[in-house]
Amino acid sequence: MRSRDARFDGWFYTAVRTTRIYCRPSCPGMPPKAENMTFFPSAAAAQQAGYRACKRCRPDASPGSPQWNERADLAARAMRLIADGVVDRAGVPGLAARLGYSVRQVERQLLAEFGAGPLALARAQRAQTARLLIETTALPMSEVAAAAGFGSIRTFNDTVREVFALPPTELRLRAGRQVASPGVISLRLPFRQPLCPDNLFGFLAATAIPGVEELRDGAYRRTLRLPHGTGIATLRPTVDHIACQLALTDLRDLARAISRCRRLLDLDADPIAVDDLLAADPVLTPMVRRDPGRRVPRTVDGAELAVRAVLGQQVSMAAAKAHLARLVQDHGDPVHDPGGGLTHLFPTPATLAELDPERFALPRARRDTIVALVTALANGALDLGVGADRERARARLGTLPGFGPWTVETIAMRALGDPDAFLPGDLTVRAAARSLGLPHTPTALTAHASAWRPWRAYAVQYLWALGEQRL
Repeated sequence: MRSRDARFDGWFYTAVRTTRIYCRPSCPGMPPKAENMTFFPSAAAAQQAGYRACKRCRPDASPGSPQWNERADLAARAMRLIADGVVDRAGVPGLAARLGYSVRQVERQLLAEFGAGPLALARAQRAQTARLLIETTALPMSEVAAAAGFGSIRTFNDTVREVFALPPTELRLRAGRQVASPGVISLRLPFRQPLCPDNLFGFLAATAIPGVEELRDGAYRRTLRLPHGTGIATLRPTVDHIACQLALTDLRDLARAISRCRRLLDLDADPIAVDDLLAADPVLTPMVRRDPGRRVPRTVDGAELAVRAVLGQQVSMAAAKAHLARLVQDHGDPVHDPGGGLTHLFPTPATLAELDPERFALPRARRDTIVALVTALANGALDLGVGADRERARARLGTLPGFGPWTVETIAMRALGDPDAFLPGDLTVRAAARSLGLPHTPTALTAHASAWRPWRAYAVQYLWALGEQRL
């Protein structure tokens, strides 16, 4: 905090007892006296203790703690689900049911980890959503309140005043900017420096499914299936943030859309921690120093990613994209994209599970694999959502026909968000390992990569980049 290190924004929050204000660690304001400071593990905990957000550093807009995505325990799974709006849609009992624990266990664990229970954490998210809508739209305040998830205009007004020390109308006046297009929100997605956008956006563009994703005017765009409607996200990298534009059919989905875009781009990662460990291996040092801040391209929908992984087994990228494009055109729900090339949402597992297996036009073995996958996803036997238990999902995937280590680990890395997922049998990874003089058989490479834990998924990104250059 004394050094204003932005890397720790989102890890914890500092509050000043004399001013009743809480800040992010990198706040540029005058440092308070140590005896007047209190530390909180979450913005919700600071708000619950009666502190209001600093107007200068806007701690409510800092990146999320990397622990929420790195860890696989109950608290981290709960935080991912809260960010995806489960408490707003289903309440705390719904959150507990998704996690497989009692309400009391969930509340106790979150209070111990984050200093606030699930309702307080969801309230903090609603406050941030409300602020975005207040500052970036011309919506009436009653519609802002409903879209942000508040049950009444009075609760909305009280919460905004408590958290930001200003009434909603004053927040809007101070922002001085609004968008004209209804349903379209423009915002900045913060991240921890450094970030290497080339591999991230390049990978997404190279694997884009026509109709669902596209690269247009230097921005990656894709359709989103959301709880209350549909959306189109436009994401463009800049020096210090990701410029994000969201076109939503229902503004109640704003927080969920933001959360899914952040997850897709792995924006809550701690790249310094990752790169410091990987660079300790002399073989990786030059790559890490040349392109620091590589992220793992993830997904906005775990079920979609799993289907894509299966259809990409043992075929070229072009062949996989062609098959996926046909699947989307034939069975995806249409969307309207004025001036763009996006036409459909990716089909749901339920839709795919109802198809005649012959419609997949695949070899019998792979057809059996895709049918088993979509059936397990549709009937709830397999959970690949943001709050999924990673090891349980891995074990379940391993029981399905046609799921070998490559497919399971690809899904673990990109859908389940496991930062330590590893692909020692991947052809590009092995080619890169061979060119570096590393052991390149899966067993020997796995043994060498033990020193890269718990960041082996990020090591894969560096190896992929090198392998593609050498192939």
